[in-house]
Amino acid sequence: MTPSGNSLEMALSELNKALSSLENAVDMRLERQREQGDVEIEVRQIHADRSKLAQELDQAEFRANRLEEVNREVSRRLVTAMETIRAVLDR
Repeated sequence: MTPSGNSLEMALSELNKALSSLENAVDMRLERQREQGDVEIEVRQIHADRSKLAQELDQAEFRANRLEEVNREVSRRLVTAMETIRAVLDR
């Protein structure tokens, strides 16, 4: 083989290595972008879940407050009924 043929083979070998490195770099970049996209989707889902849970918590707190009000009213009425019964029995 001639010296120029040997140089050509070396140049082609270096070019193949460079192309291989470039392909690897592109593959890694695409993988990172896919992973980042996956993370962004998960973050959006977490925010949606958080919003839904916050809304459900607000509704539960409202129901709890309403139950407390109803409980106080029932207690008040029971006290009134017991006082009425005592008054009737005392007569």
